[in-house]
Amino acid sequence: MRGAKSAKWVAGAIVVALAATACGGDGDGEGKSKGSGPAGYVSIDVGEPQKPLIPADTNETLGSYVIQALFTQLLDFDSKGEIVYTNAESVTTKDSKTWTVKLKKGWKFHNGEEVTSKSYIDAWNWYANIKNKQQNSFWFQDIKGYDDVHPEKGEPKADTMSGLKAVDDHTFTIELKYTMPYFNYKLGYTTWAPLPKAFYDDPKAFGQKPVGNGPYKFEKWDHKKLIQVKAWDEYQGPNKAKNKGVLFKNYTTVEAAYKDLVSGNLDMIRQVGPTDLPKYKQDLGDGAIDQPYAAIQTLTPAFYSKTFKDIDPKVLQGLSMAIDRDTITKTVLNNTRVPAKGFTPPGVKGYQNLDTDVFTYNPAKAKQLIKEGGGVPGNKFTVQYNADGGHKEWVTAVCESIRKATGVDCVGDPKPDFATDLEARDNDQVKGMYRGGWVADYPVNANFMKELYHTTAEANNGRFSNKEIDSLMNKADNAKSLDESVKAFQEVEKKLVDYMPAIPLWYYRINGGHGKNVDNVNVDFHGDLEVWGVTTK
Repeated sequence: MRGAKSAKWVAGAIVVALAATACGGDGDGEGKSKGSGPAGYVSIDVGEPQKPLIPADTNETLGSYVIQALFTQLLDFDSKGEIVYTNAESVTTKDSKTWTVKLKKGWKFHNGEEVTSKSYIDAWNWYANIKNKQQNSFWFQDIKGYDDVHPEKGEPKADTMSGLKAVDDHTFTIELKYTMPYFNYKLGYTTWAPLPKAFYDDPKAFGQKPVGNGPYKFEKWDHKKLIQVKAWDEYQGPNKAKNKGVLFKNYTTVEAAYKDLVSGNLDMIRQVGPTDLPKYKQDLGDGAIDQPYAAIQTLTPAFYSKTFKDIDPKVLQGLSMAIDRDTITKTVLNNTRVPAKGFTPPGVKGYQNLDTDVFTYNPAKAKQLIKEGGGVPGNKFTVQYNADGGHKEWVTAVCESIRKATGVDCVGDPKPDFATDLEARDNDQVKGMYRGGWVADYPVNANFMKELYHTTAEANNGRFSNKEIDSLMNKADNAKSLDESVKAFQEVEKKLVDYMPAIPLWYYRINGGHGKNVDNVNVDFHGDLEVWGVTTK
């Protein structure tokens, strides 16, 4: 998010892409840029979003950076993962089933329209409606009446969810199908942003020139080169822009972006590539950023593929034990990652170190488990990744580790850019495994299981489906308190080891930086650079 904010592959609900795509600049192929744009603007390497700029159709990190600038939802999180109210005055409940939202008065969209209860209710109903084919529609499935607007088959029976009711212009209620003690945390994801009336006139055109209620106002989108936004003076949220605008610039490689950063043609880089990791702290000095955040890297099997359809989990456990995480994170990744001990990273409620040897390098046991499970069909598989993201080196190292330990052949399957990689996942075109990277949309362990491995989850691109896991997750959702829900999901996580919906590799650190022309560059809970707080010198 957002996810990703995570988008994720979010913040989404969000994929952690280590870089962007083609560069906006003077077109010399090296990612150079003539200056940093208008005076007072700051620039960052954020590539071409996969989809139009609509909150519920964005679940990857590139688009979410821009969505966060243009839109503001009810609440957000501070650096410790605690709730900070933005457009909401409060979000309360007495029974974890019916929630009351009170909005702050005086908020407006960039076109001057007031943000009201109806702005949220209409948007959420549109996002959820199956006819509108929004990637993140499933985020609304907890609301009563969702099944009427988003049936499993056929046309919707209604246009609105019965669980949403306006009390007045600045108060509305959300009735869920069941109790969910962490529901308010889910509202911190950007997909819950409101929409102005103008959106419904032409959603397609809106996606190219969005009108939001966030700290920045849309200016232009030069596809595969640049997205430019301007600080909105009337913004009332706590994250009011401290600069005049932001340039989200495209680059063909992380190395090209880094070169621009060092030369002063780029202000911020989200992630330094493997080539420059050994020297970036020396190059950037006080501008170097190195800190952990709530995200995890995985290898995710496509369970519909010829290779992994009906695979015995023992085989996946064996492949996991064939990966020398300690050596790869220390050498190839230059100590910028921490070997994973579970499916949930530190920094979210419910993080735990699973008591299992499945994530520990053991060639002999790896070989044994793969043999007991019937082996990998053809004794070979591929790992899909985006070639613009600095992943080739570690994918190669992981494959070599597996090959050396077990004799199973493993090769990378690079896609030219992140958007192409995501499209292949969305369309069930992954041939073996894919590089999964998930950053917290909200700071609860459920986000790293329910949004990834539940049968109904949109981001479940491996198409993992297990009735026992689904049932355990549903029960965890229905717990009486947040603490009980978190504990229940901890039990779900332990059970995931038996089925291996993915192979956890390592937890992320952000290893980025900024140039000498800007100050006050901070990292938020999701691992995103807080562009709104950046100041120019």
